[in-house]
Amino acid sequence: MSLTRRAVIAALAGAGLAGCDTRSDSAGASLPTSTPTTPSDIERPSRTAYAGRRAAPDPASPAMTRAAVVARYGSAPPTTWGFDAPGVLTALPPSLPRSQRAIALTFDACGGPGGSGYDQDLIDFLRSKKVPATLFINSRWIDTNPAVFRRLAGDPLFEIANHGTRHRPLSVSGRSAYGIPGTRDAGEVFDEVAGNHRKLTRLLGSAPRYFRSGTAYYDDVASRIVGAVGERPVSFTVNGDGGATFTPEQVHTTVVAARPGSIVIGHMNQPTGGTAKGIATAVPQLLASGHHFVRLSAAAGPPTPG
Repeated sequence: MSLTRRAVIAALAGAGLAGCDTRSDSAGASLPTSTPTTPSDIERPSRTAYAGRRAAPDPASPAMTRAAVVARYGSAPPTTWGFDAPGVLTALPPSLPRSQRAIALTFDACGGPGGSGYDQDLIDFLRSKKVPATLFINSRWIDTNPAVFRRLAGDPLFEIANHGTRHRPLSVSGRSAYGIPGTRDAGEVFDEVAGNHRKLTRLLGSAPRYFRSGTAYYDDVASRIVGAVGERPVSFTVNGDGGATFTPEQVHTTVVAARPGSIVIGHMNQPTGGTAKGIATAVPQLLASGHHFVRLSAAAGPPTPG
């Protein structure tokens, strides 16, 4: 049975609480107001690892400053809350011909206690089949897995995207999702997006184009702030692994039911889950039925300014 975006609320709780564990952060903890300190070997781009990519100027500034974001959005009242706030990419654009039967595989690496593992079997499978994917990577995961990150960033098969600084639901009013406290105001939304935006820009030599919040929850003001930083907010169409809680059979059944134009969310940080085995059986079946896989940038276009 296909599990679509609106039919997997219970499963997405696993995505927030199991696939991306943030239990070490207290509900009342303040979000950082500047780029977190990171190991020096992480923040120094490697010419070898990123062959062909130009080094970005330092500092890697977002499109809009924190002060400007607070001035513009600080008093704006949110009117929506969920996976599909206005401006959030939930599927590949309708302008993409459905005859192309394109599907975007996206995988989150959330970081933090219980969320900093690496599913090498999943990545090895994608490489063996030359299947592209967009990898949403959290700042804390990079800090824990610097060498792995460098290899992923240097592989043209994968597109690196922003999964936030502390893996928070993106709210300007402090709303939570699945027990995970959200950002509390426009300034904290900026911090959550821009902290890892700066880090990724320095490491990659170019700014990330896409952002997915912790739990994929946004309000409409927060989604506009993502655009103001210079990225496009992304959610999903199909919850491929229920936050890395699905069995391989459940992953297979869910992913093979994805329609053309779907954005499939999964996790690459839970190697003991069923994601890798399920993807390894689902992808060949989809390829055999005429589907093909794309990175988000190949189909979704550039960010829209906030």
